Order: sequence, then structure tokens, then C-alpha cells
Amino acid sequence: MNVEKILAIAGKPGLFELKLQTRSGFLAESLLDGKKITVGMRSNVSLLSEISMYTYSEEKPLVEIMRAIAVKENEGPTAVSHKDDNAKLIAYFKEILPDYDEDRVYASDIKKLLNWYNILQAKGMVSKVEPIVENAESVKEQVVEEVKKAEKAPKAPKAAKETPAEKKPKTKK
Repeated sequence: MNVEKILAIAGKPGLFELKLQTRSGFLAESLLDGKKITVGMRSNVSLLSEISMYTYSEEKPLVEIMRAIAVKENEGPTAVSHKDDNAKLIAYFKEILPDYDEDRVYASDIKKLLNWYNILQAKGMVSKVEPIVENAESVKEQVVEEVKKAEKAPKAPKAAKETPAEKKPKTKK
């Protein structure tokens, strides 16, 4: 499951894929409808690879939780919908992550996770096989560097007006 370039943008439903960097932010494509949007540097954006959920012993990365769901569901959609009642969602989530911290992980977090999983599953981006990543940290640093470069990039200079070419005198034949 490769989610290094998958984004969650505050105030926008669904997930987005980072497409390219611009001077004032970046271009992202919605995984729900395929529409492209520009996102400014001041927007609250989270990389899915950076999100974790609390357990009683540690913070568990979202990718590992989604992998556990993929194993349980045999890489299919979740058995419960993110729109089901809270009790049903919590019971399902306890099967996936039994030691999650019930005081710090809310039903709304579980709904969001299941919704995101189903979006990624529909796009064929979930896998129950753990990927072999030689240096996942370097991929993360690369994305962060691209965003920082966009912030610091100088504006393109305006093109100088071209002067008309000198007229050549006409020669007599």
C-alpha cells in the first residue's frame, strides 16, 4: 500500500493524490471524482503516511491499520459502512485493533478511517502484503522538500520586451 502521496485536506471530503508542485502550493486530484484542485500553502494538509492512531502501548501508523483491515476483508471493502451507528463501528474496530485507546480514539476517527479505506480500496490502492520499501523516510523527505521548495521559490521574472529588429537598408540591384 503506497500512500506517500495521498493527502487529507481539512474542509474537503475524501482523499487527494498529490500531482505536482506550484509556486503557491500544489495541485491535487480527488480520488472520489477525479477533479483537480489547487491547494495553497496555508491549507491544513496531512499525508496519510504521517497519520497514526493511539493504542495503549504506542501510536499505530494508519497504513498498518489499513493493512489489518485488508487482511480481515481479503482486500475487499469493509463489512460495515462508515455511516453505521457508533456501537457497530466500535465493535468492528476492536476486531481490527483490539488495544486502541478508547479515550483518545473517537467514533468520528473510526468513521473517517473506514471511509478512507473504502476510497483507497475502490482505487485498488490497498494491499494485505507489506511493501518492501528500501527507504520510506527518503520518500517522505522528498515530498516535504518539494513543498518547502515551492514556498521559497522566487517568482518568475517578467520577460523583457523585445525591441524590433533593426531595419536593413534596401540594396539596389
